[in-house]
Amino acid sequence: MADLPTHTIVFEILTRLPAKDVGRSKSVCKQWYALLSTQDFVKIHCSRSVVSSNQRVLLIDDLTCSVRPIISNNNDYGPSSTVTFPFHHQNNDVSILSHLNGLLCVCLNHTYELLLWNPTTTAFKRLSTPDSHGFYINNLDAIGLYVDADDDYKVLHIRRRSGVLGVYVYSREVDSWRNIPFITRQEYLSPHFNWSAGTFCGGTLYFTVCECWIGGTNVVICFDVNSEQFKEISFPPVPSNGMVQGVLVNVKNVLHMFASTGMFEMTIDLWTLQGDYWIKVLSCPPIPPISLSLWCDITHYVTNGNWFVMTKLGKFFTIEMDMKPFECFYLVSWFRGFKGAVFVQTIVSPSI
Repeated sequence: MADLPTHTIVFEILTRLPAKDVGRSKSVCKQWYALLSTQDFVKIHCSRSVVSSNQRVLLIDDLTCSVRPIISNNNDYGPSSTVTFPFHHQNNDVSILSHLNGLLCVCLNHTYELLLWNPTTTAFKRLSTPDSHGFYINNLDAIGLYVDADDDYKVLHIRRRSGVLGVYVYSREVDSWRNIPFITRQEYLSPHFNWSAGTFCGGTLYFTVCECWIGGTNVVICFDVNSEQFKEISFPPVPSNGMVQGVLVNVKNVLHMFASTGMFEMTIDLWTLQGDYWIKVLSCPPIPPISLSLWCDITHYVTNGNWFVMTKLGKFFTIEMDMKPFECFYLVSWFRGFKGAVFVQTIVSPSI
């Protein structure tokens, strides 16, 4: 080891260490601290950290916040470790809105403030400003976290206030908000439409926009993060004779949607986006209705034909299906809920 060049040690060996070990390595000497703090090192380390074995589940209850590894072969958690919030909060106060590369975008419910937070390094950044940017209202706003071609982490905030829609982008690089134009159908401004959080995939943020009643309009809004242009594409052709819910997931940088429909029985189909069109990948047999208190977000699908889901209260379920197994196991790096998130451990900083 002593004969190896410093550059080789840092960029070929240390970039493969777990995030917490990188933090400890910074204390070796000033040279290592400087090299391990560069954006080049952080970018390479992040690219090597975004793997299924590095995923963790973060769960929040009224009093504590814990992080657990996922044991994939039996759909269970590993031992938990307690995380202390580095910012002031109240009980049941922190809502998780979006995540990307180890960063979480969260909202403090008592102040409506938005924050970027890395629970692995404990670093955080408040996004609120005196001119009223960076404040989030549940059921009216939508958030998407992304990184552009210049490796600048950004937050897209779609904000509805009194029938007026505003779209704002926060840049980590320049630490400020700015307004961008968004021309859309006037009816999408209504609170009758529910906007999902943004799912980042292939240089685009995707949002589902669903009307909150049976037979309502359902569309997908796409935001190209480099051109900053919006467009609308259709929902998968699912039956509209019941409640419709679409959950977007990024599987190996290909956008998929789990579309559930029905009232007395639920049907769940998996679709993949090719160009601007949806292709059905598989269907599951009808299942009994799921109580609204147990509505599940789908986080994994596994080789035995089962889907691995998590309720918003953090409890695991599987939906059994009778179909041909997948060829390999895919871990879906997406989960959003007010009580938990699936994320990867990185050293990506919420501020420059």
